[in-house]
Amino acid sequence: MPLSMVAFLPLEFVVTPDVTYVLITGADHLRRIDTDGRDWPEDIEPSYQGYSIGKWFDEDGDGRYDVLEVETRGPFKGPRSFDATGLPLHFDNQSLFKERIYRDKADARLLHDEITVFDHALTRPWIVDKKYVRNPNPRPSWGENNCGMERDLKILVAGLTNRDVIGVESHSLAFL
Repeated sequence: MPLSMVAFLPLEFVVTPDVTYVLITGADHLRRIDTDGRDWPEDIEPSYQGYSIGKWFDEDGDGRYDVLEVETRGPFKGPRSFDATGLPLHFDNQSLFKERIYRDKADARLLHDEITVFDHALTRPWIVDKKYVRNPNPRPSWGENNCGMERDLKILVAGLTNRDVIGVESHSLAFL
C-alpha cells in the first residue's frame, strides 16, 4: 500500500457478503478486504500488504452500497515504498492507510480510490486519488504477465570464459 493499488495491468473487484477481493493482474497479487463487521485481531502476522478491514456505505440513500471505506494496518514486512519511484515508507513498518473507494458520480466509467497514508516518514498525512477507468468489455483479456526470462547467467570470473555458465535462473517480476 499504496503501491499495491497501482493498476499497471487490469484489476477487478470481486464483492461477496463478507469479503471484497481486489485482483490485480500480475504475479501473486490478491488483496483481501474483510467486510463482515469483524474487529481487529489482537495478533496480526506481518505482511507486505497489511491487514484490511472495510465497510460498505450507501451515501446517497438509494438502497445500494456505493462507497467502500477501508483501513489497512500492519505490522508490515519491510522495507516498503510509497509507489514505483521507490520513496521509502518508515522503517518501523507501522503505517496506517485509509481508503474511500467509489464510482465517480459524473462519469460512471471512473472508479476512485482515495488513499490517505499515515506514516512516521511523513510530516503530515499524504493523500492520493487513484483513478481507474472501467473496461466495458464483459470478457476482458486477463493475460499472463510474468516476465519469464529463462536465461543463462554468464559471469566472467578469473579463470572462466564467457562460455562457462555459472547458473541458470528463471526470473519473474511481481508488480507490487
